Amino acid sequence: MLSALPALLAGGLLCAQTPTDGAAKLLSFSGRISVLRDSTPWALNAGDTVKPQQVIVTGEDGWGLFQVSDGSKFEVYANSRVVFRANRGDWKDLLEVWLGKVRVQIEHIGNLPNNNRVRTPSAVVSVRGTIFDVEVDEENEATTVLDEEGSVEVSHLLKPGPSRILTAGEWVRINKNEPVAKAKIDSGGLLQRVARIAADVAYQAAANARQSGTAVARAGTAASSTVGAPGDKNSSDAPPPPPPPPPAPPKP
Repeated sequence: MLSALPALLAGGLLCAQTPTDGAAKLLSFSGRISVLRDSTPWALNAGDTVKPQQVIVTGEDGWGLFQVSDGSKFEVYANSRVVFRANRGDWKDLLEVWLGKVRVQIEHIGNLPNNNRVRTPSAVVSVRGTIFDVEVDEENEATTVLDEEGSVEVSHLLKPGPSRILTAGEWVRINKNEPVAKAKIDSGGLLQRVARIAADVAYQAAANARQSGTAVARAGTAASSTVGAPGDKNSSDAPPPPPPPPPAPPKP
């Protein structure tokens, strides 16, 4: 019982700091980031929450870092469209990425399994490890998965067949009309390092914005239908330069 106490205390601390109703809390951001409400984008600011089945949208300069109740985090990069917990019946479905890039970091409290999934138009990524990146190509809805730490299982959403396991530093590109078996797994040690650098830059950009006194203005009225249009303001001053997203591996 005593050995389990630290894990229980850690879990209680996380619950006190993060949403417990299944929502995701925006910890920090830069540029334009919104949530859709009745198909209308509303600007998000640090401390705001996104509820299950809501859509997160970022502009060309947008980036946001979110945290869920178990302490796990995910980042949404520029020009992305992501549904948070699209399946209310199964909270293992963490994100549904329609377009753009995300980076996910899963917490394992007390070394217990914490199974989560990320879905795209062409793939299902099942979490076995801790940190991974997912990108959906706008042209052909192909999915690129890069594993930074631990391992992830990648299967096709539409084509039946065996799944593939990625380990740290490996990446794979899943095409919408081809089974996973045809996808080539490549080592991405360089890409892994670049992705981590990008994440560090993102954190620093948000920190610099706070230190420079960038005021956060609460959007009290609905923004226009275009992200980044007048009225959809996340801050009263110009936002800091957006963090560079992890680059996509070269197309085969």
